[in-house]
Amino acid sequence: MLTDPPWSMPPAVWLWVAFIDAYREQFGGVEPICRVLTGHGMKIAASTYYKAKAMPPSARAVRAEIMAETRRVHPANYGVYGARKIWIALRRDGHQVARCTVERLMRQAGLAGVVRGRKIRTTITDPAGERAQDLVQRDFTAQAPDTELPTASVTVAHTWPLAQVASAAE
Repeated sequence: MLTDPPWSMPPAVWLWVAFIDAYREQFGGVEPICRVLTGHGMKIAASTYYKAKAMPPSARAVRAEIMAETRRVHPANYGVYGARKIWIALRRDGHQVARCTVERLMRQAGLAGVVRGRKIRTTITDPAGERAQDLVQRDFTAQAPDTELPTASVTVAHTWPLAQVASAAE
């Protein structure tokens, strides 16, 4: 009879709405049930019921629904779908949701897709190996606060002669 409450309505109203939903066919509609409840000191108007039914779901209820759908779609696709494909599947099923929301909810749920390939590791250090000594005796302390240390990257320092560059440009 009772499902999770839509958090946009007060708890007492939610309980009365769930009660009326469960027994409205048996007792001839909403108004007779509201009349009997009001006669017993539990005041609820029929308009309150209809207003509560017309309320849009709260943000929390929407998130819970999207989370449940995400938890359904992920295993249904063998757990290989990432956030982008889950987002596409949810939109295909008619759920209007942002991709970043799907990413956040998947992170919260601990769901992740399969990553193709593997990370290439070119250099593996030997933990038992001996480190080379610093023969240049570099000193990387700043001369004054908020000053930059002059550094250069070996990957950016050009090593070819300028004559080759000039001939290649022609």
